[in-house]
Amino acid sequence: MDEILEILAKDARISPAEIAKLTGRTRASVQKAIRQYERNGTIVQYKAVINRDLIHPPQSFVRALIEVSIAPQKDVGFDSIAERIYSFPEVVSCSLVSGTYDLLVVVEGENIQTVSDFIASKLAPLENVRQTTTHFLLKTYKEGGQILKKTQNRKRLNISY
Repeated sequence: MDEILEILAKDARISPAEIAKLTGRTRASVQKAIRQYERNGTIVQYKAVINRDLIHPPQSFVRALIEVSIAPQKDVGFDSIAERIYSFPEVVSCSLVSGTYDLLVVVEGENIQTVSDFIASKLAPLENVRQTTTHFLLKTYKEGGQILKKTQNRKRLNISY
């Protein structure tokens, strides 16, 4: 991967001037490369990694990983059904994977019920969806390559028998 992309992937807030210093390029050539990456779709979005545990008041938020087994369609394979799935606003990401299921779908909702309703009413009934398995994320320790700091030191109680 290009040096500019590697630097931006680690810190999207870094300026073209700083990237130029790090890479030995001119600021103008860095700006031109970034504009080209944005135009051709290589750079899709700039975003922040948010530690949701530190948002006060705490937001109601649930994330689930859903394993989806599908029947591929003739002449289009998995792409057509994947497109239908990732078009739902609840879907954060959708990937074709190897293994016992075909797609790994990440879904977000206000609570467990909204995610469950999405699966029961929108995802599972889709034609060619054979099976779903849902895993609710209970706590995130690292996201986007960043370790999320704990909100407080929580010690488990000692239990003796």
